[in-house]
Amino acid sequence: MKPWKTMLAGALSVSMLAACGGNDGADGGADGEADPDEVSGEITVWGWNVAAASMEIAIEGFQEEYPDVDVTVEDIGREDLYDRLTVGLAAGGSGLPDVTMVETDRLDNYIAEFPDGFVNLSEYGFDEHEDKFAESKIETMKNNDGDFVAAPWDIGPAGVFYNIPLFEEAGVNPDDIETWDDYIAAGETILEETEAQMLPVDISADDNLFRMMLNLQGTYYFDEDGNINLHNEEGQQALSTIKEMREKDLVANADGWDGTVTATVNNQVATVPFGVWYAGTIMDQAPEQEGEWGVFKLPAFEEGGNRDANLGGSDLTVINGSDNEQAAYAFVEYFTTDSDAQVNALSEYGIFPSLLEAYDDPFFEEEDEYFNNEPIWSLFADISEGVLPANYTSDYARALRYSSDAQANALLQDADPAEALREAADMIANETQRDINE
Repeated sequence: MKPWKTMLAGALSVSMLAACGGNDGADGGADGEADPDEVSGEITVWGWNVAAASMEIAIEGFQEEYPDVDVTVEDIGREDLYDRLTVGLAAGGSGLPDVTMVETDRLDNYIAEFPDGFVNLSEYGFDEHEDKFAESKIETMKNNDGDFVAAPWDIGPAGVFYNIPLFEEAGVNPDDIETWDDYIAAGETILEETEAQMLPVDISADDNLFRMMLNLQGTYYFDEDGNINLHNEEGQQALSTIKEMREKDLVANADGWDGTVTATVNNQVATVPFGVWYAGTIMDQAPEQEGEWGVFKLPAFEEGGNRDANLGGSDLTVINGSDNEQAAYAFVEYFTTDSDAQVNALSEYGIFPSLLEAYDDPFFEEEDEYFNNEPIWSLFADISEGVLPANYTSDYARALRYSSDAQANALLQDADPAEALREAADMIANETQRDINE
């Protein structure tokens, strides 16, 4: 297996986007599928880190189909990309590339602030690819009219990475963990036998475990109509479960991303529930621990319940105002729908595809030496196909902030989870004027 580099930083955190005006409207030229021999010109693509590298290695295959298109991929850096994208869209597309990646949870915000900022991919025929992707990705790619304004790329199926030596020392079998009650009981045994806590949580700043727990239950911050939903019965159950783990000393309060990684590689925690991309982080930060890590599905809230959830992901857009929309669309279509391009991105850089066809590649059945010779990619592929949709909305960043505050109040200030979540819902409603589900 090829070594991994640093993982896609975009799946790690979310921040508030600046509110700016829209631009002036679409540039024409959406003629549907074009003859590759008639598509030519130069395009620029923005990405960051291994995402940019993944697109770079796809250029050769793309140019076999579109030999007259020259592609330049620029690694802008994640925050710089968003800063420049926001300013550029506010200026009607000035200074922007032809193609850029956008994280899935940020996409709704950009669509709301800049409704004419991205090319309507449905006009170029992208609708024909709709059935090729994991269902949970599709609706997040569309505007209010049901048209694609982004093409699905990677997805973050979530699992539980577990430290095999700690489990063996405690005599805990990961196959016996099917529910969160099982997980908590296993954590108590591991803590007693090894002094390792069960999992890291950045209590004050990131509610990623809470989000995964919501997704497991088929809910999220907002319902399908955009009403505030995080304080519902499912949200209360999720936060109460996390609080129970904290009260039983199973939670290591990790200080940001670096604290999470440190707790992982220093054997401070026995498990890390996270998106698939965390596999690369462990491999990169602890190469000497090869064979000491495995993966199992997230626990369910009840026996036989759903164990599939997602955390993170990104997509590709064509900037409205591109001087070469047709070539830009051709690259986006090729990269997101070509199985070889997607499998190469996974095998080289750990970026997990939402393209279902890719899961049939033999790579997904390969045993991974680092992860105890387990075929972890087929496990994550199975999870991807079972993930339930989430409605991020344009107010996702606000909801994340107040949800994280609710988590901190419940775990650090001993607030009642129901009251903490209701307070968060009220704060979101006050800022967004959205209705609260009662």
